[in-house]
Amino acid sequence: MIGFLTPTFWNSTASHVASPPCGDTVGLQGFVESLFPTNGTCLFQTSGTESAPKWVVLTKESLRQSALAVNAHYGISMKDRWLLALPLWHVGGFGILARSFVSGSQVTALEGRWSPEAFVKLAIESRSTLTSLVPTQIFDIVTAGLKAPDSMRIALVGGAALSDEIEQAALKLGWPVRKTYGMTEAASQIASQRFAGGAFEVLSLWDLHTDTNDILTIRGPALAKGYIFQSKDGNWRWSEISKTQGLCTRDRVFLSEVCGKRALSFIGREAGNIKILGELVSLNLIQTRIDSLRLSLGITEGDAAVCDVPDRRAGARLVLAFSKIIPKDAEKLMNALNKEQRAFEQVQEARQVPTIPRGEMGKIFFELLRASLTS
Repeated sequence: MIGFLTPTFWNSTASHVASPPCGDTVGLQGFVESLFPTNGTCLFQTSGTESAPKWVVLTKESLRQSALAVNAHYGISMKDRWLLALPLWHVGGFGILARSFVSGSQVTALEGRWSPEAFVKLAIESRSTLTSLVPTQIFDIVTAGLKAPDSMRIALVGGAALSDEIEQAALKLGWPVRKTYGMTEAASQIASQRFAGGAFEVLSLWDLHTDTNDILTIRGPALAKGYIFQSKDGNWRWSEISKTQGLCTRDRVFLSEVCGKRALSFIGREAGNIKILGELVSLNLIQTRIDSLRLSLGITEGDAAVCDVPDRRAGARLVLAFSKIIPKDAEKLMNALNKEQRAFEQVQEARQVPTIPRGEMGKIFFELLRASLTS
């Protein structure tokens, strides 16, 4: 990790492949350096929750630009101390190193498997002022009833939606959570809360617009150069993102102005949306309801998610998949969820599975879950 915090790394024209465990990267570095021999690049693999994985090509300069914007947004300086609890092969974790490098702030890394108790203990010992987490980690901290150390001034939360109930529970425990919206192609954040419960302010470096369906397009100096993916013949292929046209995302958002600041409200993601009886249903939105209900019902062990399976009449029907949860509690969770759902969103059954397939950042792999429910 130390090497990533030095000018030698950030000024180098060499490429860095941020490889996840078991990632297939044979020949990848040579391929990207043949494309960009004079541009230092960093490659991050997308989560692949809805499609085949691909690599996002960011330059080190784009990561620096993103870091400068985030640091300015939150007033991050060399007096701050980061606590790193995200993997470095993900842009959310690597972005902390970029922010630390440009601000001169210190970084302490949590070693080994994620543990909320070990995380809070290290936060206290290191007197950390900043951290970045995903909603599942906040859920673990809240259900364990762990209070924030006095030194902590910002806990960024991204990677998925954090429910309002879990946000409020974290705030009561003293965790200064700030929701963020971003993506790998943007080198981390696009918009972020400056204050608890506040609007998502668009960071200064982004030019955003939406179409008639509210689909977001982004342009800016931190935007990725493009994608690298592996074709069926095993060869690496390149797909460019146009600087002038920008990146048309799969996200639906509402853009507005709040107190003279550009603001963004996340509506939903095209990926993860399904149709039941002709009505659009967001699996991601249902998941935030599940997380909130588990907290209120005290079902803190195990895991649960709602996924669609084929249905000849309705097109699809919803199933609550649960792992390491008492079946009686799973039924209680399903009944409570159905009280909040519209008629066409009703969960038809609860089914026990060995595990809910998730990525390191907590995102649910719906295709894998769907396959296990239909096999």
